[in-house]
Amino acid sequence: MTPVDSLVITTGKVVLFHYTLRDPAGDVIDTSSEGPPMPYLHGAGNIVPGLETAMSGRAVGEQFEVIVAPEDGYGPRELPGPQSIPRNAFPASAPISAGMQFMAQPPGGPPMPLWIVAVQDDEVVVDFNHPLAGVPLHFTVEVIDIRDATDEEQMHGHPHGPDGTGGHDHGHDHG
Repeated sequence: MTPVDSLVITTGKVVLFHYTLRDPAGDVIDTSSEGPPMPYLHGAGNIVPGLETAMSGRAVGEQFEVIVAPEDGYGPRELPGPQSIPRNAFPASAPISAGMQFMAQPPGGPPMPLWIVAVQDDEVVVDFNHPLAGVPLHFTVEVIDIRDATDEEQMHGHPHGPDGTGGHDHGHDHG
């Protein structure tokens, strides 16, 4: 990374960053501080839009805080909200617990993610809203590294590890 522009976050760069995400009360929701930094491909929609916008133009070593509005995070909460469905709507062998995510296939529609809110006897409470929908997201961020994405990463739309060598199987031919 000798050119100066390779040290600034722009579209097509792989960025490694540490973050702490807090709710409006200041409680930690998630953090990368105890593990490796999180990689993402800038401009590919790998992270919530408001955080990606705040990352643009940043340099290695920068630390900053940003509050991402729900509209630029996981969206506003939408109706109908949590709903109860029969437990037998899930495979009997599927262990389910609050916080898990499944893909649901509504009649005549595309697959949609749903989250398990609670498991009660013969019913499961589910919600099609992301658990953080409607919540302002308070991020504290440190930019750790920036590099050019490989051609394969650009084609796939996400990074393949910190240095671009962590290939993986997408179920398609790489040619």
